[in-house]
Amino acid sequence: MEKAKITKKYSNGEVTIVWKPVHCIHSAICWKHPEGLIKVFNPSEKPWIKPNDGTTEEIINQVKKCPSGALSYFMNESGYESKIVSAASEDKNTVNKEVDTKIELIKNGPIMVSVTYNVIGAIDTKKVRNNTTYLCRCGGSANKPFCDGTHSKIKFIG
Repeated sequence: MEKAKITKKYSNGEVTIVWKPVHCIHSAICWKHPEGLIKVFNPSEKPWIKPNDGTTEEIINQVKKCPSGALSYFMNESGYESKIVSAASEDKNTVNKEVDTKIELIKNGPIMVSVTYNVIGAIDTKKVRNNTTYLCRCGGSANKPFCDGTHSKIKFIG
């Protein structure tokens, strides 16, 4: 099977993690360092994603940190995949002005930009959407302006 067409799904019954390997930049944020969730995301094991080893809240919080969008999730009850997209791509809904923006410099790593916003649907539905990306701060990324994990390889300090 062609790598671009591979999509894998892993569920704990409440939340389903969607992994699209072609988008993965191997930043290791999902499993490595203090902010990683090694009990769920462990590339040295098969399968490498074990959603039953973490809480739904832990999984969602970790997936939101994925800088490439290779990891996404959806709640099983809704069946709607929460992708890392901009508010403009929610074409059939109007976007509420309630937003929460967070910009954080990660020690010796990238700049994290996280936005949470509400999408109000035409039939009185409200969905919370999250948009998180990591921007290169070390200057070494091959995928500028986005982080590709090069800061770890070059031992960036900052």
